[in-house]
Amino acid sequence: MPRLLKRLFSAQALLPKSGAQGEVPSTKEAYMNLLRIALPSVCEMVLISLMGSIDTMMVGGIGTEAIAAVGLVGQPRMLMLCMFFAMNTGITAVVARRKGQGDREDANRTLRTSLLIIFLMSLVMTVVGQLVARPLMRLAGAKADTIDDAEIYFRIVTAVLPFNALSMAMCAAQRGIGNTRITLYVNVTSNVVNVFLNWLLINGIWIFPRWEVKGAAIATAIGLCVGSVLACISLVRRHEGDMGFLRLSVKDDWRFSLPAARAVVKVGGNSMLEQIALRIGFFLYARLVADLGTQAYASHVVCMQFLNLSFTFADGIGVASTSLVGQMLGRERPDLSHLYGKIAQRIAVVGAVLLASVIVIFRYPLVGLFTDDPTVARLSANVMLIVALFQPLQMLSVITSGALRGAGDTKFVARVMLICVAIIRPVLAFSAIRLITQFFTPVYAEAAFAGAAATLTYWLAYEAPEWALLGAWAASLVDMALRMGLVMKRFNGGKWHSIKV
Repeated sequence: MPRLLKRLFSAQALLPKSGAQGEVPSTKEAYMNLLRIALPSVCEMVLISLMGSIDTMMVGGIGTEAIAAVGLVGQPRMLMLCMFFAMNTGITAVVARRKGQGDREDANRTLRTSLLIIFLMSLVMTVVGQLVARPLMRLAGAKADTIDDAEIYFRIVTAVLPFNALSMAMCAAQRGIGNTRITLYVNVTSNVVNVFLNWLLINGIWIFPRWEVKGAAIATAIGLCVGSVLACISLVRRHEGDMGFLRLSVKDDWRFSLPAARAVVKVGGNSMLEQIALRIGFFLYARLVADLGTQAYASHVVCMQFLNLSFTFADGIGVASTSLVGQMLGRERPDLSHLYGKIAQRIAVVGAVLLASVIVIFRYPLVGLFTDDPTVARLSANVMLIVALFQPLQMLSVITSGALRGAGDTKFVARVMLICVAIIRPVLAFSAIRLITQFFTPVYAEAAFAGAAATLTYWLAYEAPEWALLGAWAASLVDMALRMGLVMKRFNGGKWHSIKV
């Protein structure tokens, strides 16, 4: 057993087939290097996810319409942020590479140029968002009882988009050099401020007015501004060693750098395609599941909470993978880039097995935290078995994709997302739902069966939404397995070793 574990987890065993190209850290040192970056990032992602759930609960105290109004803002806002997510991928990858090369000046030049681009883009998006707020909310599905609140929330949050976008960019740069403790502090503090102000402004505590949805929007806006200020302070203050690798000052040369912009856009442009593919695929998939009925969709939402929580765990480790892969390639050590990518994968598998075990064993009490409806609880518990199967596939897919992004191989990742998420997932889900709902119908039962057989089929017809929901989740499981296989094959092939950014 110890020999098997050594073969699976030792640093020497995880090097590429070409072997080491220099000194290799010990197994303990290599794992600690990755965990030093990953643990703060995992804490950041998980805490933000939990804060988001608390935020939704607090808005829910106003009523169902308030939850719907705030929820309607989510997809349009994410669409507006797509280009900034893509830019951030480029910033992280390029800054990580410059950190590995020891080129502090170019890393800071990249950050300054990126901030200039993002600031101008965010100003334009803010103006556009204010002009199209109401029709955009209608397009998102707002009705007469939700459109006013949805419009108010969207307008307020969009007004601080420049602060939000700049904060995201500065945190992306910090992640590139491995300063995940700073991003943890910035984002958790921002969310704590948001939740505290929600408490004061939604219900009108003490001297504060009762602004309900408007209060929730103002709380969110203030929280985003606080995060932006903290992110800026982290770059203005003087730090020693790696913490001081990135620094901003008014005395710097803030002129636009075309080479720096090209490097970021080269990586981030492909990531834009990935973001668009993700949004389209997730929207189509959610719409298909919503057509199954209220109880089936409620079960889907409950299970997505746990899938999203496990995703944040993988995403946190993926940040460390992105950072270290980029830095090692900057040092011209593709062997170490490969090593750290493999270590992240091993950690992912261990975490996935533990999470899957918890989900299977405690699935009934876990879903009970969200609902006391027996039908929804039963449906959710059944889907949770598929959620457990998701864990190793999702973990390996997210983390390996992060490693490829760190190498600048965003074009391949974007193509995989386009094919799997935007095409294969919705097509398979539609096919599964259509096949199941057509098979389990009373009309089919009367035509094909009689007597006891017809009674059995009528019972199955009553259970059709459950089977269709399981079919939709099985379709997404196929998508995830294919994604994982494709990115793992790409990573193991090693073509990304020679990508220049």
